[in-house]
Amino acid sequence: MKNLFARIWALWGLVLFIATLLIAIIFYLPCFLLQDPAKARWHRHVSAVWMWIYLRLIGCPLSVYGKEHFSPDTNYVVVCNHNSLMDVPVSTPFMPRANKTIAKKSFAKVPVFGWVYTFGSVLVDRKSDESKRKSYEEMKEKLRIGLDMVIYPEGTRNKSNDPLKSFYDGAFRLAAETGKPVIPTLLFHTKKVLPPNKFFYLVPHRLEMHFLPPVASEGVSAKELKEKIFRQMWDYYESRNK
Repeated sequence: MKNLFARIWALWGLVLFIATLLIAIIFYLPCFLLQDPAKARWHRHVSAVWMWIYLRLIGCPLSVYGKEHFSPDTNYVVVCNHNSLMDVPVSTPFMPRANKTIAKKSFAKVPVFGWVYTFGSVLVDRKSDESKRKSYEEMKEKLRIGLDMVIYPEGTRNKSNDPLKSFYDGAFRLAAETGKPVIPTLLFHTKKVLPPNKFFYLVPHRLEMHFLPPVASEGVSAKELKEKIFRQMWDYYESRNK
C-alpha cells in the first residue's frame, strides 16, 4: 500500500512541478537580460517563492536552521551532503543570499527547466577535463564578485546507509585557494522523500536544512580542511539521527 501511495504521490508531484514551473518561468525571464550578481539574486528570489509553494503542495515543507552563521562581511563556499535529487531544489533557493551551485551540464538540455537550471548554476561536463578546468575558474569568479558557491563534495548521491560518502577535493581546494570560509550544511529527510534507489517514488515528509558554523580556510591545506569538515558533518548528522 505504501508503494502504491508513493507512486501516486510521485505523479501528483510531477504534475505540480510542471504546472508551477510553467508559471514560474515567466518570472525567471529577467535572468535572460541580467548579469551576475544581479541575475543570481533575482534567480534566488523567484526560486524561493516557487519552491516554498511547491514543497508545501507536495507535503514537504522545509525548516532552515543556522542562518545566523552567515556574516554580511564575507561570502562562502557552502558544502552540502547529497542524498537525493530533492537536494538541489531544496538547498539553492533557501540559502540566506544569492549563490551558484556546481551542476551537471546534461541537465541543462531539459526543455524549459534547463533555463532555470542554467541560470542558477556553474555547469560542468565531468567527462571533460577542459570543462572541469573552466568550471573551476568560473567558480572562483563567482566568489570574487560576492556570490556564495554551493558544492556537493560527495559528487553523486549517497546511496549507502552511512551519513556521508567520501569527499572529493574540489570544494576545499577552491576555499583554500580563495581564502573563503566554508559553511558545512546538512540536509535531513530528502532521502525519505525521494529515495535514490527507487524509481518514480515520492513520500511527503518535513525537510530540514542545518547550517553549521563557518570554518576558516586561510593557512589550512585543502586536505586538512576536507578531513575536518567531513568529521564535523558526520558527527552532526549522527547526533541528529540518534
